[in-house]
Amino acid sequence: MNFEYEKDYIMRLIKEVVRILFSLMFGKQYVSVEQEIRNKYEIAGKTPEDLFAMIDKGDINEAENILLAGIDYNNKNDVAAGVLFYQHLSEKEEEFLLRHDYTREEIIDGMKQLAARAGYESILDTLDI
Repeated sequence: MNFEYEKDYIMRLIKEVVRILFSLMFGKQYVSVEQEIRNKYEIAGKTPEDLFAMIDKGDINEAENILLAGIDYNNKNDVAAGVLFYQHLSEKEEEFLLRHDYTREEIIDGMKQLAARAGYESILDTLDI
């Protein structure tokens, strides 16, 4: 499989998972929820914007550790913030991810774990992820 095609496929897959999870959790289309979640909720004392800033600086693993340690999988707002975390991460260039010891496969694995722990594992099975 061609690298560019594989990268595009993974990015499309991540966006589709994000869209489906938001629709299931909130009963709304994804676009109508994103800004609300980004600005309103906190996980372990950090807003999604704080975690995004850590990602942008290259502190990906530290940001993910904070996310995973603080998330309440029964709280749909926490789960939504986690989904946005992985979406933001998926928008980074491959070189940036590799430079900071992260891969696209880890993004998918993170989203899978997040969805499974929040009770949405069957959705991922349907998408064959």
